[in-house]
Amino acid sequence: MSDKGCLYLIPSPLGDNDPAEVIPAPVLAKLQTLHVFVVEEVRTARRYLSRAGLKGHIEGLEFHTLNEHTPASEVEAMAALFEEGQSVGLITEAGLPAVADPGSALVALCHRQGIRVVPFVGPSSLMMALMGSGLNGQSFAFLGYLPAKTDERRAAIKAIEKQSAAQHQTQIFIETPYRNDAMMEDLLRICAPGTRLCIAADITLPEETILTRTIAQWRKNPLTLGKRPCVFLILAQK
Repeated sequence: MSDKGCLYLIPSPLGDNDPAEVIPAPVLAKLQTLHVFVVEEVRTARRYLSRAGLKGHIEGLEFHTLNEHTPASEVEAMAALFEEGQSVGLITEAGLPAVADPGSALVALCHRQGIRVVPFVGPSSLMMALMGSGLNGQSFAFLGYLPAKTDERRAAIKAIEKQSAAQHQTQIFIETPYRNDAMMEDLLRICAPGTRLCIAADITLPEETILTRTIAQWRKNPLTLGKRPCVFLILAQK
C-alpha cells in the first residue's frame, strides 16, 4: 500500500455557493495539493476548483470522467492513476462523492486494490434533511430514486409508507427535479392523513426550505416545488 497514493473523497457545494461557505478549510487546502481528479462532469469540476482557490492552475490538472455511462473496464483502468504514490481526488456534481453517485465504483476498486480511501467532511443533502426534519433519526433508510413510471412510483410509495409504519422508520428518497411536483401530488394522493412528510429543498442555499407537516396539513396547504433540488422524507403512523 505504501507505494500507492490515496483516494480523497472531496465534497462539493449543493448549489451555486461560494465553496468557502460550505466546504471546510482543510478540504480546500487539500485541493491545492492534488493534480489528478476523477469527476462526474469536467466542466462543473473545473468551475468548482477555480472557485475553490485553483484559478489560474486548472490547465495543469488532469481530469478523468466517471459517470453512469463509464464502462467497468475504464473504472478498472483507473487503478493505474495511483501508481508511484500519486493521490487522486474524487468529486461528484453536488454533495458527497460515492453516495447515490457513480463514484462508488472507484471507491470499491480502491478497496480491492489496497488503496487508502480518505473521506472528507462536507454538505450532505440527505443528512441535513434528516437533521432538519424532526423525524426519526435513530432508524432511517435512504431509498435513492423511486420508479419514474406513475403506476410503479405509486406502488413504491404505498410500500414505503407501510414499511415506515411497521418499523417506525424514516424513509428518505429523492427525485429528478422535473418530476418533483408529480411526486408531491402522488404523496398527497396516496399517503395516510397522519403520515408526516418533510420537504427539504435548496439545502444550504438562500432559498432553503425545510418543512415537516402531516399529509392532512399538506393537502390544505400544498407546495409547488418546480425544479428545485429536493429530498423527501416520510414517517408513517402504525
